[in-house]
Amino acid sequence: MIRKIICVNAVLIALLAAAFLVFPSLRVLADLRDDSLRGKGTPQAAWRLWRNLTPRYAAWARARAASNRAEQLSTNDVSGTEWPLFGSVFYLWGVENLQTAWEAGDHQGGGEPKGFAKDAIIAASELVVDPKQAAWVRNFYGEGYLHRDDLFYRMLVIAALASRERLLHDGVHTGLLREQVESLAQELDGSPSGLLEDYPGECYPGDVMAGVMAIKRADAVLGTDHSHLVNRELRAFTGERATRHGLPPYRAKAGTGLPASDARGCANAYMCLTAPELWPGPAAEWYAIYDRLFWQERLGAAGYREYAKGAPHSNWAMDVDAGPVLAGYGVAASAFGVGAARKNGRFDRAYPLTAELLATAVELPNGMLAVPRLLSNLSEAPLLGEAAILWQLSIQPEKGFAIKQGGRLPAYVYFVLIGMFLVGSWRILESVWTFRSARREEVEVWVPALQAVLWVGLLLGAIAAAVTSRTLLGLVLLLGAVLLPIEKKKRPPKGAEDWPEPAPVDKPADGKSPQ
Repeated sequence: MIRKIICVNAVLIALLAAAFLVFPSLRVLADLRDDSLRGKGTPQAAWRLWRNLTPRYAAWARARAASNRAEQLSTNDVSGTEWPLFGSVFYLWGVENLQTAWEAGDHQGGGEPKGFAKDAIIAASELVVDPKQAAWVRNFYGEGYLHRDDLFYRMLVIAALASRERLLHDGVHTGLLREQVESLAQELDGSPSGLLEDYPGECYPGDVMAGVMAIKRADAVLGTDHSHLVNRELRAFTGERATRHGLPPYRAKAGTGLPASDARGCANAYMCLTAPELWPGPAAEWYAIYDRLFWQERLGAAGYREYAKGAPHSNWAMDVDAGPVLAGYGVAASAFGVGAARKNGRFDRAYPLTAELLATAVELPNGMLAVPRLLSNLSEAPLLGEAAILWQLSIQPEKGFAIKQGGRLPAYVYFVLIGMFLVGSWRILESVWTFRSARREEVEVWVPALQAVLWVGLLLGAIAAAVTSRTLLGLVLLLGAVLLPIEKKKRPPKGAEDWPEPAPVDKPADGKSPQ
């Protein structure tokens, strides 16, 4: 039985190495040949991600809406409360981009996106407007949470419903959409600074800019016109309301509009995604400043910093918006920098950023992106990372923006891909050797019967977890199974220790041995 367990584990380890190391590295090498990473067009990786993510997103969103989990979370749990809804809007924006590409003649994804994704579109938009999911902002604002401040959540509602109406034209929530557009537009127009608070005492200009973009997009499906508001809202991000570098701040004081912080990469990338649709001229200037002060190439990598060059104590940090800051590189700034670069026609930046993203994501044979899944909130918003990447990869340059191609692959991409392929190949070859050895030789293990029972239990648990879509749990159980059995250390037989050689005996001159 033990020999059979070792043989099965050898096969499992080979399959894991192929799935997690060899396949992802070869997949990225194939993706890097796609011309859409270097210029206009939708990359094949985006279409593939969309087809794999869509059924999973529909199932997850329905299950989330059916549970009461959102009502049990603290207002301090930012990722648990915001990310499920933010991720749903990312997904809807991604589908919108793919639908636009399909209508322009790009049919790489097969059928029309809005048809294939209909269930996911409905589930995602219903999740965003579900009052249960707004429990955390109701705790802040009470039952008037849809009519005063609460900028972040109201922006998400408008964005989700505008996307749904643009894609499905089903008119299910047009009343709510129209009411939210009009009330938010009126409140922004009446604000002395042009800003509103996301939460009491917290104002993030990037979210306000996204809210203005959501209103403009809603105009296209409602037949309304808030162009005057859009033009007037530029006041909230320029002049004395900009930072010392001429960029909008990460945080501001809603009453005066004055910066409460400097500019940061996570906010800059987000605003450089939205601003080109609203104010093309200022948007181009902001991106140029952002690129000059935040782009860096060091330690074999390339990407955007979370804090401007020269900022003290800015190379290592961590928070829920920025993610990890490593050697100055901001994970969120660089990830959303992919879409910001594409939106501004800067493929010389988008290409290396996308290559690094694809190399790091680890796409498995089932289409799941392993690392973004692990970096998301596994219990509350497990699909956020993949939805965000879908949105980023599907973004196209704003009309009228010049296209700049170029860019080179950072050493980081070569290091990761070659390393993954070599380690995976080595593990597969070692598994072959282990398999062959186990068939020929007996192996001594501790308590073989108990280990055999434990192995069977872990393996069955892994299978059950996989069937019930608990992927991470399944992997943990499977890794536990392949670590068995624990072998006994081989000791030399008693009395067979190595003794020193006896000293040579000098022979007498006559050559006879002494008596």
